[in-house]
Amino acid sequence: MSKVFADATSSYIDAEFVLFGAPFDGTSCFRRGSRLAPDAMREASYNFETYNRFFDLDLADLRIHDAGDIEVSSDVHITLDTLTKKVGKIARDKKVPIMLGGEHSLTYSCVKACLRKNIGILVLDAHLDMREEYEGEKYSHACVSRNIIEELTRNYAAVGIRSGTKEEYAYIEEHGIACFSSDEIEARGVEAVLMEALSMLKCSQVYLSIDADVIDPSYAPAVGTPEPYGIAPKDVRTIIRKLAPLAIGFDLVEISPKYDSGGTALLGAKLVREFIAAKAAGSEHEED
Repeated sequence: MSKVFADATSSYIDAEFVLFGAPFDGTSCFRRGSRLAPDAMREASYNFETYNRFFDLDLADLRIHDAGDIEVSSDVHITLDTLTKKVGKIARDKKVPIMLGGEHSLTYSCVKACLRKNIGILVLDAHLDMREEYEGEKYSHACVSRNIIEELTRNYAAVGIRSGTKEEYAYIEEHGIACFSSDEIEARGVEAVLMEALSMLKCSQVYLSIDADVIDPSYAPAVGTPEPYGIAPKDVRTIIRKLAPLAIGFDLVEISPKYDSGGTALLGAKLVREFIAAKAAGSEHEED
């Protein structure tokens, strides 16, 4: 492992949080390069102070371990199987898995490994990802949400959506899938939308997945499939602060670092650190 995430100084045995990279972008279709994101976020993580003022805690005092990168294959099926085993061990050891992606197809394995009763899946994404297959591959990044719903759990909600095929929109309407657009967040406010999403999930714990393209490309241009009219980083931060205390796992995917000068990886690293702080604090805080 060439890099370690900042403040991830604990051993695996002692750690509460276990980060790992998943440098795979084998089904990416517009911009490849998310395989480079784990190390880009690790490098960017050293930019920030260890102290989080909002939660009044220091990440240097937390038990964080960086387990390095999983071994990936050019075959998405082999990679997903490897990842399920990796995350399964972390979950069985009662630690919080945090995946630095990589493309969004990988979230399927994280959810599969963490899933148990009364778990809700909340995905922040610009795209529905409800295709039955894409370019001949059922486990493409463009199909991940449909695969989760059809194979793992229907206790699913998506926030920040603003792109999908006519068939995908018909699918979510037919099956009554909870889906909230970025326009709804702008009109109603992120907290109102989030509370409605949680009420539809009816869960005591969540798995939170963030596709970086949920953020407007004016803030996060270096993503695999950028989509205008997105949400602001502060809205993502609000969701993290509200959900982290309930989270059993977390991932941040689809950053393609070569498409900007490093700003998107910096934002990704900051959001990961925000999740760790919010989870460690263990309670919701009212924002100013």
